[in-house]
Amino acid sequence: MSGHSKWSTIKHKKAALDAKRGKVFTKVIKELMVAAKSGGSDPDSNPRLRQAISTAKASNMPNDTMSRAIQKGAGELEGVNYEEISYEGYGPGGVAIIMEIMTDNKNRTVAEIRHLMSKYGGNLGENGSVSWMFEKLGQITLSKNSDEEKAFDHALEFGADDFNALENTFLITAAPSETVNVAEAMTEKGYEVISSEVEMVPKNMMKISGDQLKKLVLLLSLLEEHDDIQNIYSNVEFEETNL
Repeated sequence: MSGHSKWSTIKHKKAALDAKRGKVFTKVIKELMVAAKSGGSDPDSNPRLRQAISTAKASNMPNDTMSRAIQKGAGELEGVNYEEISYEGYGPGGVAIIMEIMTDNKNRTVAEIRHLMSKYGGNLGENGSVSWMFEKLGQITLSKNSDEEKAFDHALEFGADDFNALENTFLITAAPSETVNVAEAMTEKGYEVISSEVEMVPKNMMKISGDQLKKLVLLLSLLEEHDDIQNIYSNVEFEETNL
């Protein structure tokens, strides 16, 4: 099966941008709260919350931290009210960028992001200006410590749409609504699930180089550090020497 293996390899190599444990926990807590707010605190009837819990467990979040976040989101405990929005735009060299935001102050957040984008060679666009270049897909990463053919067969059996063997991992692609189901089924079969996320995957990649690439890497790094940005997606294709 073919698919987005090059993009996924790049994405996981660049994941060092988000390696800070505290940053990861902050993101997951926000997602747990918003998921519980939008669909209730019962994961059996709230697929998004089930996915968020799966992500929380993968990041080794303590159960009490997870439970408090869910209770706050569902209104059972007092907590911050986060608004969920997306911003789109272009970085240096015309690279498409999508940012998924959770904020308690939309005006502050958009001003800060617009400032970063303009300062480092990018600009914000209208909704829909670049999202058509991406598709929303479930991305499940498995440790490569199991038989490829068996993993392939099980992934298909459990409802996956795509399967790729990468350098050190297997990547399973599934419909967003099926992502958590496939990940849980693979875990029950004894596979080591490293991550399970619903992500915006670029349909086509774009190459840039030189100063434009340096500016883009700096911009993406600074955006990644912003507390209100949950996820960032771009269609840039990095050369191996730049990773």
